[in-house]
Amino acid sequence: MQVVAISKPRNSHEEKLLHAQFELRARVFSGRLSWDVEVKDGIEKDRFDALDPTYILAVQTDGLVTGCVRLLPAVGPTMVNDVFSALLADGRLYSHAAMIESSRFCVDTASDQGRGDSSIHETTLAMFAGIVEWCVAHRFTEIVTVTDLRFERILSRAGWPLNRLGPSIRIGSTAAVAGTLPADRDVLLHLMPSNYRSQITPPSQRAA
Repeated sequence: MQVVAISKPRNSHEEKLLHAQFELRARVFSGRLSWDVEVKDGIEKDRFDALDPTYILAVQTDGLVTGCVRLLPAVGPTMVNDVFSALLADGRLYSHAAMIESSRFCVDTASDQGRGDSSIHETTLAMFAGIVEWCVAHRFTEIVTVTDLRFERILSRAGWPLNRLGPSIRIGSTAAVAGTLPADRDVLLHLMPSNYRSQITPPSQRAA
């Protein structure tokens, strides 16, 4: 498994990877979780995908995309501020230039690759590390996100607890919460699985 970052696809291979992650989102959010999302022709997209986000993907050795997340600068339009402001203590996100929003995080936990011996799927841990590695490489120090209580517990088990920004509120069938997570090299080293591989940071920028 390898973690990659794609903004604007540079070739047909990256286009195929992005299409695969939209299919994964449809299977997880609409199929498995029954979220109220729009699925058309087997893919799940929303208006925030039109804002030139960066996507972090977990790609297995057979080319399958089994993990994905979308990253957008928090100083622009975000799901936290524009869709889920009720989860914020005073209805407003106090964003800054070093804050990034993470949304549409999902992992195909049915995949045998990445299952490992941990209580947390290795693909999930690799995705966490990939998000933080990308943030460090691009000088983002804080991640804001909306998640459910189950995933908040996973973050705590991983040693990356969410700092809540407001109350937990039931949205549809899900108890949701907004919060922030730190992103720095210490967090990266803590989250990184032993077999972690990525193409996010160019070799010339990696620490010796």
